[in-house]
Amino acid sequence: MNTAVSTAIPKPLASGVASTAAPRLAPPPAPAAKSQRPVLIDLQRLRRLSPTLALAWLVIATAALWALVPGWFAHQNPVVGQAGQQLLEPGLAHWLGTDALGRDLWARVVHGSVHSLSGAFLAVAVGLVAGTLIGLLAGAAGGRVDDALMRFVDVLLAVPSLLLSLTIIILLGFGTINAAIAVGVASVAGFARLVRSEVVRVRRSDYVEAAFGSGGRFAAVLWRHVLPNSLTSVVALAALQFGSAILSISTLGFLGYGAPPPTPEWGLLIAEGRNYIATAWWLTTAPGLVVVAVVLAANRIGASFARRPA
Repeated sequence: MNTAVSTAIPKPLASGVASTAAPRLAPPPAPAAKSQRPVLIDLQRLRRLSPTLALAWLVIATAALWALVPGWFAHQNPVVGQAGQQLLEPGLAHWLGTDALGRDLWARVVHGSVHSLSGAFLAVAVGLVAGTLIGLLAGAAGGRVDDALMRFVDVLLAVPSLLLSLTIIILLGFGTINAAIAVGVASVAGFARLVRSEVVRVRRSDYVEAAFGSGGRFAAVLWRHVLPNSLTSVVALAALQFGSAILSISTLGFLGYGAPPPTPEWGLLIAEGRNYIATAWWLTTAPGLVVVAVVLAANRIGASFARRPA
């Protein structure tokens, strides 16, 4: 019996030692496969990028570089003209020709991008912030608050955007900043209606009801759960509105309500060259093509954001 006991005891001990030692001797997983996976995903995204979307990003990046570092692309003074260089056709010395005062048109287009793009960015920021705040309060509060805010939005929608922008500019005064604020106020209604519909949809979801049921405060639930899940389509609208804001600011500049001369703003450049269409077609054609290219590129990027799945 002693031999039976002595032979039976070491087996569980041996198996226990083997079971505890086996995980320690297992080799660690190789990190090579994990490090290569994001690279493959990025390559797949780059391959799916359409040529038109890539061209749109290139146009926007070029315009942004013009606004940030205009001295890299144009070395001539965009405000001071040169004697004897009036109304020269496009050539090697002046890529886009010169205007009636002998100023290089290429330099004026490049340096004017900062006024048009910054004004469009400010306009989108004003419309996005104000519209998001109104739509968030209307969709979350409901009841009389929702009715009052949406009636205010309906009044804004009833007034044509150009007429509303002109009214605000007359009250604030001329200038690029005031024109951008006017364009932004005209776009508040579109942002407010979209945000309100998204907030109403997210507000009725299960996880928001669970957050309220677990004792979450109203403002905290709106900030942590409702607002982040309601901004997907709003970002796409902001990208689309950026192109519209560039076109609206250029329109106001063309009408004389934007930046004052001799500021090289795109809309003002087109307005200054309309008197020389028969003799100097490049004065209106060159800045007009730049505005069209940037607006189409911004709309193409905004459309790609709108089609992206949430």
